[in-house]
Amino acid sequence: QVQLVESGGGLVQAGGSLKLSCAASGTIFSFNAMGWYRQAPGKQRELVAVISRSDIINYVDSAKGRFTISRGSAKNTVNLQINSLKYEDTAVYYCFATRGPGSDLWGQGTQVTVST
Repeated sequence: QVQLVESGGGLVQAGGSLKLSCAASGTIFSFNAMGWYRQAPGKQRELVAVISRSDIINYVDSAKGRFTISRGSAKNTVNLQINSLKYEDTAVYYCFATRGPGSDLWGQGTQVTVST
């Protein structure tokens, strides 16, 4: 069974940094894309950043400049570096991976809480 496991969330002061990591287990095959969504309290889940198998990267506008998505050193791993954290970055961050329509996988989520 393929699973995505996130790590790296936590409580951080505004202005600080965090690095989230996600690793897929149970498969040796690459995904078409991996990335991160987040869901703040009372809000819909939104895409933060995605990286394709050919290393094309896209960010939501609110993530440009402070968020950096990258591949990990191991296959099927993806990282999200978040700098200059703001209170509004507080959310549960979910890793996702896909091989195409109808094949999306999700992690369990990792909480990021930014204190002012």
